[in-house]
Amino acid sequence: MPKLPVLSGKDIVKVLCKIGFAHVRTHGSHAILNKTIPEGTITIPVPLHPELAKGTLKSIMKQARLELKDLLNLL
Repeated sequence: MPKLPVLSGKDIVKVLCKIGFAHVRTHGSHAILNKTIPEGTITIPVPLHPELAKGTLKSIMKQARLELKDLLNLL
């Protein structure tokens, strides 16, 4: 299994926008993204840091329902 890539917050925002999330606003150093699905709305705050921690990246991927292979394909 490939390792998690080192990504910035801006990189993750671009990937999430490709899968249907909309950048709603920026609050401080965090971008807030939303996506409406049949079960409700998914809201994900993304820290706009130059390098995201691995745990933060995993959490964002889990909230977005994004697999590692799909993330790598979208980069």
